[in-house]
Amino acid sequence: MKPILNIAAYLFVSLDNLTELRAKILDECNSGQLKGTILLTGEGINMFLAGSEPKLRNFLNDLRQDPRFAPLQTKDSWSETQPFKKMLVKIKNEIIRMNHPAIRPEEGRANFIAPKKLQEWLDRGTDDLGRPVVMVDTRNTFEVEYGTFENALHFNIEKFTEFPAAITAHKDALADKTLVSFCTGGIRCEKSGLYMREIGMQHSYQLEGGILKYFEEVGSAHYTGSCFVFDEREALEPNLDTIPLERSIRKKQIA
Repeated sequence: MKPILNIAAYLFVSLDNLTELRAKILDECNSGQLKGTILLTGEGINMFLAGSEPKLRNFLNDLRQDPRFAPLQTKDSWSETQPFKKMLVKIKNEIIRMNHPAIRPEEGRANFIAPKKLQEWLDRGTDDLGRPVVMVDTRNTFEVEYGTFENALHFNIEKFTEFPAAITAHKDALADKTLVSFCTGGIRCEKSGLYMREIGMQHSYQLEGGILKYFEEVGSAHYTGSCFVFDEREALEPNLDTIPLERSIRKKQIA
């Protein structure tokens, strides 16, 4: 087992007293020698953390003692070295910016599909009702370049705020399809899934836990390449190992 546990987690839940909460969480993370980034907003929490397993598990257990964070679930992976350089806890307006205030995941989620069920659909190319399945990549262009689901639809967007207009432009063409939106860990799809339903795309789902949970439960089936992650590891293979240096896109760009 590699010595460093890496977790990605988010939870849409109404939060207040963010300044006090930030100070408390930052102190606990520093005490546990954890590093990474935590975003706190009025709509919830988003975190990428790494450290020794006992200390990181203790932090998560303590955090879940707050009833607001009790449902928090993590996507776990392991690394030989600490992938973050510092510990940051930031207060933001949104966990993930979409510029659609009416989309509020803390008030109710869009329909979702579990990774293994999605694999069943992709194995045969249709959902349980025989409708063709189309994977919708909600990530930015540079992330897609690392890897994505086979034949996935993506829109060459540079930021998530461009997604609503992009998917709306394809609404009519996708009307007879079952859509499954996906992203790295699931957080963008919490909003994209609701937005797709809002504009009338009723046969739409979000991939529960995103690509990272799919890797954890399924592996590489129907996926090509790696998955970009927001730390020094750069990207993860479907077995959740860091990509080899010779395949690094950053290395190629620098060269």
